[in-house]
Amino acid sequence: MTEKKERIAKIMAAAGLCSRRDAERWILDGRVIVNGKPLNTPACVIGSEDVVLVDGKPLAKKQPRRLWCYHKPAGFITTNRDPEGRPTIFEKLPTTLPRVVAVGRLDFNSEGLLLLTTDGELARELELPQKGWKRKYRVRVHGTVTPEVIKRLTQGVRIKGISYAPCQIEVERVQGTNTWVLMTLTEGKNREIRRLMDFFGLPVTRLIRVSYGPFQLGNLATGEVREVPQKILKEWV
Repeated sequence: MTEKKERIAKIMAAAGLCSRRDAERWILDGRVIVNGKPLNTPACVIGSEDVVLVDGKPLAKKQPRRLWCYHKPAGFITTNRDPEGRPTIFEKLPTTLPRVVAVGRLDFNSEGLLLLTTDGELARELELPQKGWKRKYRVRVHGTVTPEVIKRLTQGVRIKGISYAPCQIEVERVQGTNTWVLMTLTEGKNREIRRLMDFFGLPVTRLIRVSYGPFQLGNLATGEVREVPQKILKEWV
């Protein structure tokens, strides 16, 4: 039986070394050597017999997929580096964690459930719209969420040439001049909730993701990390 070979960037991501996009960049930067020769293109497939060095070190074998639920606090970004020098979640994570990548993103001022994984390919898989996983958020806005706003959001909205799919929204409670709502999205476009609510003159003052697909924030404390058991991970992914 012929061995199945895979693209090197995919294998690097599966080994937990980096994301596939970063792997492609590292290759073009000359950081990857295959069978003694520097690699100059990501369009390379390798098998078990090929010897790969990244920054002079042997590429680790593919590790079992691992996934964690993390309660991201507000005031941190989810990228590894920030040109503006803002703090990142990776500076705040427990030092006992291996190298991880975030599944999707929560913006600087958002908080709540963020999934972390050692497998860049798994992160990509969980982010795909085809997965159909719903993301639920508790959102506090300044102003009144009227039945008309709810109706238009559940029908889908087009803002500045961008179409936003219908979302579920229900009012939880009114607190003075603020309103708490529960919103469920299936797309998760960049800053989608903030842009939708701004469109209706309802600025978001707090945004908490409470679930991502089958994974729940639950009683996870701010800044706390909890690993998803392998049995559950295999069941859902």
